[in-house]
Amino acid sequence: MLRLLLFRHAKTARESGGGDHDRPLTRRGEEDSRRIGRYLEDEQLLPDLVVASDSRRTRQTLDLALEAAHQHPKTRLDRAVYLAEPHTLLELVRRTPGDVRSLMVIGHNPGMADLAALLTGFGDRYAFARMNTKFPTSGLAVLDFPAERWPDVKEHGGRLDRFVTPASLDTSVEDE
Repeated sequence: MLRLLLFRHAKTARESGGGDHDRPLTRRGEEDSRRIGRYLEDEQLLPDLVVASDSRRTRQTLDLALEAAHQHPKTRLDRAVYLAEPHTLLELVRRTPGDVRSLMVIGHNPGMADLAALLTGFGDRYAFARMNTKFPTSGLAVLDFPAERWPDVKEHGGRLDRFVTPASLDTSVEDE
């Protein structure tokens, strides 16, 4: 089984002197990144490899989440992830090395939301409904594939294990 974690970057400032590629996270974005990182650690959802867009906001999301998760997996920044279309992202996933069993991609919408929808074939229907309604900043979709090699990952072939957001994590804490 292969596991793919699709993580949309955290909340960003609207404007930056360096343009869209250089927009930083807001304070809320920083905290949301840490919250998702703690969730990854708590749920033992730590990837073997993280591939992230090279934008400032995805790099910050990556660094803060991994710091909060107390993990240091292999990471790779890839310009091709920046504002990529879902099929471009799928090809990147399919080129993942064979020794990687769990891959996280940190990128941007609409590509991340569209890729998650494209790959989901079955799984938690409530999570799927939430994910299709909105894939907000810091949203995390976890998909499992009954495949042994990344080139065998197929459209609509994944099982959506869960979809979480910082807001949904806040709700689950209040319910306890």
